[in-house]
Amino acid sequence: MAKKAEKIMFYGTGRRKKSIARVRLVEGSGVITVNGKNIDEYFGTETLKVIVKQPLVATNTLEKYDVICKVTGGGFTGQAGAIRHGIARALLEANAEYRPTLKVNGYLTRDPRMKERKKYGLKKARRAPQFSKR
Repeated sequence: MAKKAEKIMFYGTGRRKKSIARVRLVEGSGVITVNGKNIDEYFGTETLKVIVKQPLVATNTLEKYDVICKVTGGGFTGQAGAIRHGIARALLEANAEYRPTLKVNGYLTRDPRMKERKKYGLKKARRAPQFSKR
């Protein structure tokens, strides 16, 4: 039995808000798959697709790698940010020379902004009940 040549994969985990993305980069033609769907099917708006592709465009590797990712939690914007972070980390694993480019653009930095917790006596994190004199 002949052994099938295994493709080299690069892994990266990205996070933003409550979203976690597990990203694999495989040498290919530039196809991006998110949770088993094409990127055009998964993300409706063009801006989210642009956010996902930013690290690949910055390093001129858009047609060099296929991106396969599984993403859970959060909303679409958080998921797009998590995928971008994961792709940047995987690219760094693929080639360490991409580090300055990715670092300058801020793709390696994990966005620390999270949803603020609700406080007692308030309706939301900062929203106080409506005030009435009488």
